[in-house]
Amino acid sequence: MERLLAQLTKIHHIGEKARNDLRACIKQTILPKNEMLITEGRVCRHLYFVEAGSLRGFYHQDGKEITHWFSFENDFVTSFHSFITGQPAVENIQPMNGAILWAISKESLTSLMDEHHELERLVRLAYERYYIRLEERFVNAHFKTAAERYEQLLEQSPHIIEKVPLGYIASYLGISQETLSRVRSRF
Repeated sequence: MERLLAQLTKIHHIGEKARNDLRACIKQTILPKNEMLITEGRVCRHLYFVEAGSLRGFYHQDGKEITHWFSFENDFVTSFHSFITGQPAVENIQPMNGAILWAISKESLTSLMDEHHELERLVRLAYERYYIRLEERFVNAHFKTAAERYEQLLEQSPHIIEKVPLGYIASYLGISQETLSRVRSRF
C-alpha cells in the first residue's frame, strides 16, 4: 500500500489524515493469470491500482477478442464508463500474468473526495491522464498507419513489446499478426 501512496503523492500532495482515511478504505486483491477482474455485462464498482503484474482491457467483436489497452505496475485500472455511470461494462479486464491490485469502491472514493479536497483533485488529475491516453489512442487508430503505430509503441512504450504476447500487440494495433510480423521486420 505504501507504493500506492507514493504514486499518488507524485500526482498530487496528500495530507496525513487523507492518507489514513484512504488506508482504511483500500483492500488488496490478488488475481492469478487470466482470471477476470471485470467482465462485460457486469457493473464495475471498484477502481484498482496495479502494484504488480500486467493487465489488458479487451472487447468481444465478431467472436474475436480486441485488445484496447494494457496496464502495468503503478497504473490505475477500471472500466471507467461502468465505474463512473454505474452501467454494465462493455469491456473485459484480465491479468496477463498474476496481478496484485489495491481496490477502492466507488462509494468509498466518493466519500473520501467529499471529505478531502486533495483527494478530489488527485482523482481529477488521474482522470485527465486517462482521457489524454484515450484521445491519443483514438488519434493513433484513425490517423496513423500500422507502421507508424508500431514505431510509436516502440518509442513510447517499449516495455509493452517486452512483456506482452504478440497476438495481443497485433490486436492492440488493429492489425493481424502477419501484418505485425511484416512491420516488425522493418525495425
